[in-house]
Amino acid sequence: MKKRLLALVLAVLMTAALCACGGGKSQTVQATDNPTGSAGEQAPGQELTVGIAADLDTSLDPHVSSSSAGTREVLFNIFEGLVKPDTDGNLIPAIAEEYTVNETADTYTYTLREGVRFHNGKTVTVGDVVYSLTRAAGLETGEPLVSELGGIASVEAKDDRTVVVRLKASDAEFNAYMHAAIIPEGIDPNAEVVGTGPFRFASRTPQDSIVLERFADYWGEGAKADRITLKVIPDGQTMVMSLRSGAIDMTNHLSASQIADLSDLTILEGGSNIIQALYLNNDFEPFRDLRVRQALCYAIDRQGVIDLANDGHGIPLGSSMIPSMGKYVVPELLDVYRPDAEKAKALLKEAGCENLSFSITVPSNMPAHVDAAQVIVEQLRAVGVNAEIKLVEWATWYDETYKGRRFESTVVGMDTHSLAASGCLARFVSDSGKNFINFKNDEYDETYRKALATVDEQEQTELFKRCETILTEQAANVYLQDAASFAVMQKNVSGYRFYPALYIMDLSTLERTA
Repeated sequence: MKKRLLALVLAVLMTAALCACGGGKSQTVQATDNPTGSAGEQAPGQELTVGIAADLDTSLDPHVSSSSAGTREVLFNIFEGLVKPDTDGNLIPAIAEEYTVNETADTYTYTLREGVRFHNGKTVTVGDVVYSLTRAAGLETGEPLVSELGGIASVEAKDDRTVVVRLKASDAEFNAYMHAAIIPEGIDPNAEVVGTGPFRFASRTPQDSIVLERFADYWGEGAKADRITLKVIPDGQTMVMSLRSGAIDMTNHLSASQIADLSDLTILEGGSNIIQALYLNNDFEPFRDLRVRQALCYAIDRQGVIDLANDGHGIPLGSSMIPSMGKYVVPELLDVYRPDAEKAKALLKEAGCENLSFSITVPSNMPAHVDAAQVIVEQLRAVGVNAEIKLVEWATWYDETYKGRRFESTVVGMDTHSLAASGCLARFVSDSGKNFINFKNDEYDETYRKALATVDEQEQTELFKRCETILTEQAANVYLQDAASFAVMQKNVSGYRFYPALYIMDLSTLERTA
């Protein structure tokens, strides 16, 4: 009954706040010429339509397109780095066929795979790799485009198949970030979308669709489908109706409430690979007080959020670490803030915030976060806190909440960008450009720096665990869950796979089976 009531409330909210997706003018970004005979020149074959909840970033430059995990999901199919992740959570060779690292973990040497081609037909060279990594690391400008590569000191070609990357300091986790895209030297990535992945970019209509075509000269196992159209459908109800009508073949990241009426389709469950939390702006006056932040942690019953918003599907979190990165997880942190309404009220009274009110900004096209926010509002009301949900479009959330840091609190999920533990923790360093919650703690900064510098795996693990503990002790945020994520496909479609730790939508394995 509670679940149905929640769904009804959400339906009203979503109808009021969301706009139907509309067409737009075709983007001026060019699809590459195709002299090598990729899918665009083949006889018509398998075509699939996949629903996505948000349009891609304005720029498809893979080194700067990071405003949304959804954009990275799609670009994963177009671009590749020297290494890439697999479905078991390992880093495997991609453009590089092997690599070595020295004993002090400050020099990485990569041997390139022979015969890898770009979508424009040209063969990948060491010059392309040096150019791409130099650009992404900001070695010429002093401003890295990929923040995780800011620790690179130099990139050099040792010979026509070998690239040597030297770091400013030891970093035993560095290789986890070498999935950064390799692009052709000399192109303008804002005007041309050229990668080495199993799909090539064909066209885009902003706010409507993106079309990808199979790249026939892919170095590895090629894509199953010849053409995939990614249809932008920001309205959750429209997404569900599109599945039921057969207008789309597949979508992912549906919530438990959305799949309730889709039992006649193929439903797959996996982790979201995100850290969902009530993220608090630590510069918002009431939240500068540790007691207020702790009070909110005591007021929220994360299992209650999972049960009511997700029908019990989800893994509770005690800090900023994804469960699939097992050795770094600190289970004891789940017990630091057990639900305690009286303690929450006492802390608010002590801080002089007995009548606390604040807003929770939520991207309106993300029902899993809207559902969680609804439950949070009710739980906070029980301790005398008045929280009001503010639904906004994704672009507004990114510009004002994430980039502008003009918010009080927000419910979203943060992904890691990599298979490195630092991917979960880097954003809370005081001077990080991604530290949108304005968290500042000297011990945290120093502990994180020590963790990156050590080449001792056990010591590094313990230091990262200490970082997580500081975040929890300081109540930087109200941590909730790694919410379950549901992928739904038509019965005649198969091949979708979940990846641990990373926010990835691998389209290459999708195929129509009948």
